[in-house]
Amino acid sequence: MTTTRTRIAAGFTLAAGLVLAAPLAASAHVTVTPDAPVAGGYDVLTFAFGHGCDGSPTTALQIDMPDGLDSVTPTIEPGWSIDVQRDEQNGLVSQVTYTADEPVADDRRATIELSVKYAEDAADTLAFPVEQVCAEGSTSWSELVAEGEDPHSVDHPAPTVTLGVAAAGHDAEAAAAPEASAETELAADPLPLALGGAGLAAGLAALVVAVLALRRTSRRS
Repeated sequence: MTTTRTRIAAGFTLAAGLVLAAPLAASAHVTVTPDAPVAGGYDVLTFAFGHGCDGSPTTALQIDMPDGLDSVTPTIEPGWSIDVQRDEQNGLVSQVTYTADEPVADDRRATIELSVKYAEDAADTLAFPVEQVCAEGSTSWSELVAEGEDPHSVDHPAPTVTLGVAAAGHDAEAAAAPEASAETELAADPLPLALGGAGLAAGLAALVVAVLALRRTSRRS
């Protein structure tokens, strides 16, 4: 009986450890959260981390920009200084470095934001490799994950953004809406149609009378 209870207790302990370890492992990554990721549109990307490098506090984040961005504008964040590197050929932002005024402790969470504009022909998934620089050592979050693969299957996945597709035909539908409403109102209220028909009939009758009167006058002459 004692052996059985010991095994059951060990099983619960192992299960609890796995349940707790899963979210901790997930939160140990540098992540990016988009606001409105659509090709050709503007977006705000929030990069977050809640750990250092093996206990060492974070001093800087170096974020590499992928192809598929027409513009990148760093957001001024209290407690951080910003350095921007540009591509010598096209002038586009190639890297943004946020340096902390004071090292961010290993048990503290911090976020920084970038405003970006996606190119019309941007790839479906964009990776943003990040170098997390710490007081002692650094961690390169740059491993790419194959499509359909679990990001947690690698030790240091690069933060990625998956783009959606803008809804097509919205403007055309909006422009056609007033016409549809007008037709609906006419169909719902038959009185204007009835009055219009009566007026047309009266006009035709008057025209017939006028033609007949003209013919009679011509014959008498």
